[in-house]
Amino acid sequence: MNQTRLGYLYGFGAYLLWGFFPIYLKLLRPAGPVEILAHRIVWSVVFVALVLAAMRNIGFLRALARRPRALAAIAAAAALIAVNWGTYIYGVNSDRVVETALGYFINPLVVVLIGVFVLRERLRPAQWAALGVGGLAVAVLTVDYGRLPWLALTLAFSFAGYGLVKKRLGLPAAEGLFVESAVLALPALAYLGWLARQGEATFGHGSGHTVLLVLAGAATAIPLLLFAGAANRLPLTGLGMLQYLAPILQLGCGVLVFHEPMPPARLAGFALVWVALVVFTVDAVRHTRRTRAEARAAAPVPAGAR
Repeated sequence: MNQTRLGYLYGFGAYLLWGFFPIYLKLLRPAGPVEILAHRIVWSVVFVALVLAAMRNIGFLRALARRPRALAAIAAAAALIAVNWGTYIYGVNSDRVVETALGYFINPLVVVLIGVFVLRERLRPAQWAALGVGGLAVAVLTVDYGRLPWLALTLAFSFAGYGLVKKRLGLPAAEGLFVESAVLALPALAYLGWLARQGEATFGHGSGHTVLLVLAGAATAIPLLLFAGAANRLPLTGLGMLQYLAPILQLGCGVLVFHEPMPPARLAGFALVWVALVVFTVDAVRHTRRTRAEARAAAPVPAGAR
């Protein structure tokens, strides 16, 4: 199997697991969202530590300890991913899977928005059009919900901010997840200890439930490792097309599995989001092809080919 096909296989695996993740989270009831988040953090540290030990790659921590700015950035990334995970868990367990899917649909548009206001990037006309349609979609959904879709917006902005920090850090997936989870592990353990003292912890109440909580670490790390494998083998256009698979599956879980309502106004809002994503994706593909063509045209011709 060539590397491109292997990359698509890794990518499909990652986004399929993320797409069906709401079903797994529902199985963790009666644990509350914060307890689930704490277990997800703690068992992620354990799982990734085992992976790194198997890879004999623990030594990276010594080099990282000598980079105080990188440590500060990791703390910021950890805070953002904790907000993202916690919001997502809360959304799924409060029967708002459809709104969580919306958050990941609009995430690419939020990334572009951050590029404008944080990185001072200049947008192409099609990107402005996509943002305008996306803004209209949020307005329609605000009218439908009777409030801003704050849960979806929190997911989109927290994950976009996390991506920005991660891009600047440049840590591999396993190493990055280990350090981020380790930063959050102490408060997570403190909360779990407090919960146990209060007699409100669900951990240990039933072997099946306990095993599912422990497996939250693997369920968190494995898709990220698969995604890293895909990112290293696929062009950005291929990876960009795959990213819509997860929210499509999450939306399907919300509507078809958990029977959440999808009234006409809400469907219209989602349709506008999809129009914005089509405009955004088509423009990105065309821009990438044009850039490659220009690079090939500007490349010097080898002497033997003249």
